[in-house]
Amino acid sequence: MLVLLPPSEGKASSGRGAPLKLESLALPGLTAAREAVLGELVELCTGDEEKAREVLGLSEGLRGEVAKNAELLTAGARPAGEIYTGVLYDALDLASLDAAAKKRAARSLLVFSGLWGAVRVTDRIPSYRCSMGVKLPGLGALGAYWRTPMAAVLPEAAGDGLVLDLRSAAYAAAWKPKGEPAGRTATVRVLHAPTRKVVSHFNKATKGRIVRSLLAAGIAPQGPADLVEALRGLGYVVEVREPARAGTPWTLDVLVDEVH
Repeated sequence: MLVLLPPSEGKASSGRGAPLKLESLALPGLTAAREAVLGELVELCTGDEEKAREVLGLSEGLRGEVAKNAELLTAGARPAGEIYTGVLYDALDLASLDAAAKKRAARSLLVFSGLWGAVRVTDRIPSYRCSMGVKLPGLGALGAYWRTPMAAVLPEAAGDGLVLDLRSAAYAAAWKPKGEPAGRTATVRVLHAPTRKVVSHFNKATKGRIVRSLLAAGIAPQGPADLVEALRGLGYVVEVREPARAGTPWTLDVLVDEVH
């Protein structure tokens, strides 16, 4: 099973660990692309602060994020699973999983990123600010920039099991499974049951809880149908829209009344 996650806007501080080593990150086929984005981002943020803030879409209150990006090459690095915070990652709560579940998380979770392309939760990265919606002056829109390197690397990473896609639209645009991998991909929406609407908090928190439930139970569905059965067995209310033709993803709607 490969689980595709969005990052979080909020991030923990980098800490005092050793600095980033790009060559140590998973998916080494993305190294050259990562180096290009990192280089331009650092150059942008060590130059005109106002321009950098405009390019990154940062408010006045987030001015400090520019200085943080300027120090990415020397800042301490921590596992990505510790860097990413926010509603989904609070619900996932990787730190409290037992040792076996943490190993499953290291194998199966892949976090998409405007800066790194995609990383494993065990990859050591510094805290940064660079969403997939950013358009860098040299490389252009990052969502489009990452499509080619991702297309070369992600099919192999997807293996031969389920691809559980929990990304938001901006990050999903960077890689869309095609052909045979698409047929074993399930995208998940979380709907507020009384209104049948997507509500941000319900959506993010429930996705984190779903991943945690699967990891803690040691369940690794081989395909979308197995995932539906597993989620229902874990107590989730799931509605399914099977693909109209072969080689296209399944869509699963998880219905929730409230999130604790």
